[in-house]
Amino acid sequence: MLSLKTQQWVGTDLRMLRLLIRLIDQLNDAVGRVVSWFTVVMVINVFLVVTLRYVFSTGWIWMQEFYVWTHATVFLLGAGYTLLHEGHVRIDLIYRDASQKYKAMVNMIGSLFLGLPLIYLVFDRALPMVSRSWLILEKSAEAGGMPGLFLFKSVIVLFAVLFGLQLFALLLRSLDTLLSPGGDKDLRYPEQGG
Repeated sequence: MLSLKTQQWVGTDLRMLRLLIRLIDQLNDAVGRVVSWFTVVMVINVFLVVTLRYVFSTGWIWMQEFYVWTHATVFLLGAGYTLLHEGHVRIDLIYRDASQKYKAMVNMIGSLFLGLPLIYLVFDRALPMVSRSWLILEKSAEAGGMPGLFLFKSVIVLFAVLFGLQLFALLLRSLDTLLSPGGDKDLRYPEQGG
């Protein structure tokens, strides 16, 4: 049995931990909701590209690049949102019917030893490429292509940061589940629809 002072200390730490998790979740939720509107823009753009090409026999390279860039941006910046809302594909043979503590342990190990190292590698490899791109204000290599390729490449770094933060939040949420009395609660907090 923990002493009253230890219980108060753990309670304060858990409140701070939950606040940090909530802030990260809110960030990725907001980014995901904003980026979801990019799909509407992308669909309109693809419609215009196809209509211009096959009805009017005309088109511009920048419009074609724009829908590719938009598509990539939706996937990259929406990845943290998808992880937050448990939308990533899992092999659910054991995980689905397991206890919350077991799920927390699997999520913690997966985040710590698989997810975070991989995201660090993406960040580490992308940062020099993005820096070089910003130095020369890189644009599309295609004639008539979009300017601002350096901005688009920056999305890779943003992906690594946002997804890494969400993996960190998953790790902390799993730790919270393991440390909390009655830790077999749902891994997601009620305000997230869990």
